Amino acid sequence: MAFPRFLAALTGLAAAFAAMATPAAAREDDLLATFDSTLGTQARAPQSFDAVYASTFEQRIAMLADPALGRIGVAAVDLATGEEVMVLGDQLFPMASTSKVAIAATYMEMVEKGKYSLTSEFPLMLPVASAKFSSSKAPVRPGQYMQAIDLIEIMITRSSNPATDALLAAVGGPSAVNDFMRRKGIGQFSINRDIATLVRDDGEFNPATYVDSRDAATPKAMVRLLSGLYKGEFLSDNSRQVILSAMSRTVTGKRRIPANIPLEARVSHKTGSLNNTSSDVGLIECPDGRTIAVAIYVTGQGTKQAREERIAAIARALYDGFAVRAQANPVKNWASAPYDTGG
Repeated sequence: MAFPRFLAALTGLAAAFAAMATPAAAREDDLLATFDSTLGTQARAPQSFDAVYASTFEQRIAMLADPALGRIGVAAVDLATGEEVMVLGDQLFPMASTSKVAIAATYMEMVEKGKYSLTSEFPLMLPVASAKFSSSKAPVRPGQYMQAIDLIEIMITRSSNPATDALLAAVGGPSAVNDFMRRKGIGQFSINRDIATLVRDDGEFNPATYVDSRDAATPKAMVRLLSGLYKGEFLSDNSRQVILSAMSRTVTGKRRIPANIPLEARVSHKTGSLNNTSSDVGLIECPDGRTIAVAIYVTGQGTKQAREERIAAIARALYDGFAVRAQANPVKNWASAPYDTGG
């Protein structure tokens, strides 16, 4: 064992000094006594540097989010029990189209303040062909006018970029959305470009190995946005239902969060996709009345299909893990908790 071998070496070292020191026996005894009093005399196993997890649930999520093939960020919270799980939850990831939830929320706040209504009309902002990085803002042209309620619908359910840029321009651009988030107490979130520019200049960096702070957020920040919307902390009941109901009708990302979730649960979500990155953020309403807010950002992994499979696997592991935790620590009246989409 390590201790006897080390002790033998130490004894030999003390003996080597015997010819140089007097009395040798006393010097050796003093040295060994100091060693024993400091470290003790019991045999020790080698120190382990393996990660330590609070539970097998957290360990399972960490294994699924193994960054060997690219960075993966996860944040999730059971809104009934308050339990949460995070893997790289405080690291920035490309939001891609998941930022559209925040844009919708910013617009709905303006509706509440009387600046706009759901019937206010704005033109779709259609991209005009231009070379990558040829300008700070990609050129766009106005298209068909649509009511805000319809722009929100196609922005969320079908991830329409022209609809997103129409609403982004209406609210005052990226800075207005960032201001909304800051006022709600959410940091580590930044929109820097409209979608037309973001898409045109996509691919400048590899998100699997490079952290770009532009148009990025942490999984933790996105979960906080979802939680605040769901619980009615940020908007009125009518406003939040506009957004959450649209999220429940999302048609993109069927192979992501919803893929492995049981049919008796309800998923409301918003996807995002850019070069070498796929993401999905949303709410999973469980049959027992609990709701899980989750944000999953996956980079690398080889292919888009592989990224989507990783998102689906993580989402199901979160669903199952939180269910086990909830059964072990039941909370009464989950079904009547004061947060329900009502949509």
